[in-house]
Amino acid sequence: MKGLDLDTQVWMSHGDTITEVPENYKVITSTSDVKFGGFKISDEETYGIQFHPEVYHTTQGKQLLENFLVNICECKQDWTPSVFADDTIKELKEKLGNDKVVLGLSGGVDSSVAGILLHKAIGKNLTCIFVDNGLLRKNEFEKVLESYKDMGLNVIGVDAKEQFLSQLKGISDPEGKRKAIGRVFIEVFDQEAHKIKDVKWLAQGTIYPDVIESVSVNGPSATIKSHHNVGGLPEEMNLKIVEPLKLLFKDEVRRVGASIGIKSELLKRHPFPGPGLAIRILGDITHEKVRILQDVDDIYIEGLKEYDLYDKVWQAGAILLPVQSVGVMGDERTYENAVALRAVSSTDGMTADWSHLPYEFLADISNKIINKVKGINRVVYDISSKPPATIEWE
Repeated sequence: MKGLDLDTQVWMSHGDTITEVPENYKVITSTSDVKFGGFKISDEETYGIQFHPEVYHTTQGKQLLENFLVNICECKQDWTPSVFADDTIKELKEKLGNDKVVLGLSGGVDSSVAGILLHKAIGKNLTCIFVDNGLLRKNEFEKVLESYKDMGLNVIGVDAKEQFLSQLKGISDPEGKRKAIGRVFIEVFDQEAHKIKDVKWLAQGTIYPDVIESVSVNGPSATIKSHHNVGGLPEEMNLKIVEPLKLLFKDEVRRVGASIGIKSELLKRHPFPGPGLAIRILGDITHEKVRILQDVDDIYIEGLKEYDLYDKVWQAGAILLPVQSVGVMGDERTYENAVALRAVSSTDGMTADWSHLPYEFLADISNKIINKVKGINRVVYDISSKPPATIEWE
């Protein structure tokens, strides 16, 4: 606890607490509500804490971790993004040899950084596949393919919109939607991968929060949501998996990306969920709902950029609600859909605060959405933090 203020802020998001400890446990931290905030076992260099030192909202958590790692564990602190990149490229060369690898690109930070690391390791033996699932942002398929042209990656674009949307028809359950999208993604990916001869590996841009939220360890950490890029693939694909980023958080992935020369506009892109707009449309998915949400999202994201707010927000998106409300347009009564805008600030995505966007901006965006997007007559702003709410609604 060296160097920590007596009234320092810590982040505790537990429904449980420690009610008593053994006699040889010395209490080293407490709060007015939590007696056993942290302890040391008297005759050992063993410590325990009942809060999250690693998250942004524990204001001196970095100092606590540094004390533990440097003073107690005697770590050298010589890990850097460049060292990670060099070590990973070397490991990938050794692991993959002359094998062929196929990677699912999404246009986002994680898969792009994974792609460049693999490209530096194995060059032409990497083939990237970018699937249009019909649930991307407006015009994103074309924009993403264009952005990869000057990165040296071998990218195949696949239009599979109708396959995905037909399989999602009538499904309202969030996990049902995720699993349907994962299943179709694997089918489409498998079809494309089989067109490439002798592929032995599937590469994925999985990062650590994906792993944490997807895997339930034997204990109180429940599965929050399934990710189709975590937990393996059907046996008939017969591919081994390589995940070069699975121990990194998003902010670390961005720093690694910068160290290997990826352009900043790609690295600064907001995270976007694997299932895309399917989990931002509450209820079942239709072509019309996707069209409405793409138009709303486009106005919102472009507005953030125009107001110079995009880089100040960790992640932003619009959610189409299964709610209709009365409105007035011109002299007529309307009964149309409501949309919620979401924007959060974070460093790693594990915890997040809602972004305090200016009222003038919200007013302008609300007017534009209602005036320009047929089917929307009400806009609301989500002011929930994570936890207890997640960043996405589903």
